Amino acid sequence: MAGSSAGRRVAVLGAGLLGAAMAARLGEQGADVRLWNRTATRAQEAADGADGVTAVERAEDAVAGAEVVLTVLRDGDAVLEVARAVLPSLGDAVWVQASTVGPVAAGHLRALAAEAGVADLDAPVSGSTAPARQGALTWLVAGDAAVLDRARPVLDDLGSRVLHVGERVEGSALKVVVNAWMTAATAAMADSLALAEQLGVEPGALREVLDGGPLGMPYALGKAAMMAEGRYPAGFPAELALKDLDLAAGDGTLPGSLEAVRARLRQAGPAGRGREDVAVLAELPPG
Repeated sequence: MAGSSAGRRVAVLGAGLLGAAMAARLGEQGADVRLWNRTATRAQEAADGADGVTAVERAEDAVAGAEVVLTVLRDGDAVLEVARAVLPSLGDAVWVQASTVGPVAAGHLRALAAEAGVADLDAPVSGSTAPARQGALTWLVAGDAAVLDRARPVLDDLGSRVLHVGERVEGSALKVVVNAWMTAATAAMADSLALAEQLGVEPGALREVLDGGPLGMPYALGKAAMMAEGRYPAGFPAELALKDLDLAAGDGTLPGSLEAVRARLRQAGPAGRGREDVAVLAELPPG
């Protein structure tokens, strides 16, 4: 069944795991999607077999005629470079900045959009590739309500919740807070499983107690399953979890245990494990 974005031209800039999943979902919902990535082959691979998705080689071509432009890129520097190239071509399109860049970079990007006269939203998401494919992301949107209304048909097809959390960069601020919570929950699960083993308790017993009870958290239980198998296919890579904690800290330190978790994650890259899921915390010693 066609979604609310059906028939609309949408540009997705960034064909990483999340961007590719968003593009595929929108194509299934009937949108006319133009997908761009710095590495053109990656965009083409994501578009192959995806209904309604066309890979293009230039970001400027992707945004031509688009009603909504989504940036889903690795970091603020990548978004800034692409934004400078495409903002003059956006016209009446709404720019939905969905990358996780932190509140400082988000402020710079919003100022750039204002200078160009482009309607924009600071709108990262909570959720990863599977929720994106299912249309079950949570949008954390900051910006003008009227601009949000214009973008909502696209956001609704990608997310089960669209939360208007502020007018400036509150979306990006809340996103790094949410990701800090996710990373801390992963570390807490890793350490609790280690404690169970230290006390002679089968780690699976902890999962059984938590599963289905009032303390159960599907996210943490999913990470526990990875830890039990010792395999960490990346849903939320450790290197990105560290990047987001760094964004949250800015030039300072993080509150309480979050700083210890950040120190622990710094070991993932040198150990060659930065691209594995953040659940690899179970195999990293305290920082």
